[in-house]
Amino acid sequence: MKNKNKKTDYSKLKRKLYLYILVIVMAAVVFVLFLRLFIRSQALGERIVRFLENSFHLERLDAMIIYQYTIRNNMEILIYVAIAISILILCRVMLSKFAKYFDEINTGIDILIQNEDKQIELSAEMEFMEQKLNTLKRTLDKREQDAKLAEQRKNNVVMYLAHDIKTPLTSVIGYLSLLDEAPDMPVEQKAKYVHITLDKAYRLEQLIDEFFEITRYNLQTITLTKKHIDLYYMLVQMTDEFYPQLTANGKQAVIHASEDLTVYGDPDKLARVFNNILKNAAAYSEDNSVIDITAGLSGDVVSIVFKNAGSIPKDKLVAIFEKFYRLDHARSSDTGGAGLGLAIAKEIIVQHGGQIYAESNDHYTTFKVELPALPDLVGKKSS
Repeated sequence: MKNKNKKTDYSKLKRKLYLYILVIVMAAVVFVLFLRLFIRSQALGERIVRFLENSFHLERLDAMIIYQYTIRNNMEILIYVAIAISILILCRVMLSKFAKYFDEINTGIDILIQNEDKQIELSAEMEFMEQKLNTLKRTLDKREQDAKLAEQRKNNVVMYLAHDIKTPLTSVIGYLSLLDEAPDMPVEQKAKYVHITLDKAYRLEQLIDEFFEITRYNLQTITLTKKHIDLYYMLVQMTDEFYPQLTANGKQAVIHASEDLTVYGDPDKLARVFNNILKNAAAYSEDNSVIDITAGLSGDVVSIVFKNAGSIPKDKLVAIFEKFYRLDHARSSDTGGAGLGLAIAKEIIVQHGGQIYAESNDHYTTFKVELPALPDLVGKKSS
C-alpha cells in the first residue's frame, strides 16, 4: 500500500516529463528528417557549388567534384552528426526542466532554513513535495513555538522561585535577629519563633531543591530497574508519609485496593509518580475533603486512580503534563513547585509502557495511571 502511494505521488511529475520527452523526441525526428531532405535536395547542392565557385574562384566542374567528395559522399555522417547534436539539445532541455524543479525545492528548503512566515509553493506536478515541505514547515514551527513556550515557562518558574525564596529567607533572618537581640526572651515566645524559623527554613530548602530539579530534568535520562512490586504496600507507605501534610488542612487519603495487588516496574520511579500525583491532589484539593486512591487489575492492565474534590479548568488540564507548567494558584500555595512533577510522572509511565490521564469536572479531578501487569506485556506495550 505504501509503494502504491509513492507511485501516485509522482504520477503528475512523470506525466509531465514523459510529455516533455515525447515532444522533444518528435521535434528531433522532424528536424533530422527535414535536414536529410534538405541536404539531399538539388537546390541545396546547386547553392553549395555556386558558393564554392564564387568564393574560391573555381571552375564549375571542380566545385562539383569538391561538393561530391566532401558533402554528397558523406551524407550519412552528416546526418549522424545532426542526430548527435539533436540528442545534446534534447539532454540540455531536459536538464533545464529538471533544474527548474530542483530550484523550486531549493527555494522551499531556504524558506524552511530561514523560517520565513510564508507558504512553500511549487509547480502543480510537484504538489506532493509541496505538501510534504509545508507539513515539515508546520512541524518545525510548532516545535520552535513549543520550545520557546517551554523556555519561557522555565524562565518564569526560575523567576518565581527566585522571588519566592526571598520570602522565607527574610522571615528566617528576621526571627533569628529577634532571637539574637533578645536572649532573655520568654521560653514560650522563643519556642514559637524557633518553630516559625524552622518552618521557613524547610520551605527555603524545598525551593532550593526545586532549582536543582529544573537542572536535573534537563540532564537526566530515565533508566528503569524493574521488578515485581507490592503495589498496595507502596500506596499505604506513601499515604502515611503525606499524613502530616493532609491532616493540617483536614484532608485524608483513603486507599481502595486488594492487599495482594502487585505490578511490574521500577519501584523508585513509580513511587515518584504516585508521590507527584498525590502531592498535586493534596495541594489543589478542597480543605476537609477525602482523596480516594483506587487500584485494581483489569485484564492485563493495573489501573491506579487518584480522585480529589476540586476542579481544573479544561484549558489548564490539556497542559498539565507539560514541563514547567503550574496552575495559576500554585504560587500562592506553599506546595507550589517548579511544574515538573507531572511531566516527569508522564515520562516514567510512558517508559513503563503505560499511560496517564487527567480528567476534571465542576466537582472532582481524577488522575488515572495504567500499567502493564506482567513483564512480557511491558515489551509489547512499548513496541
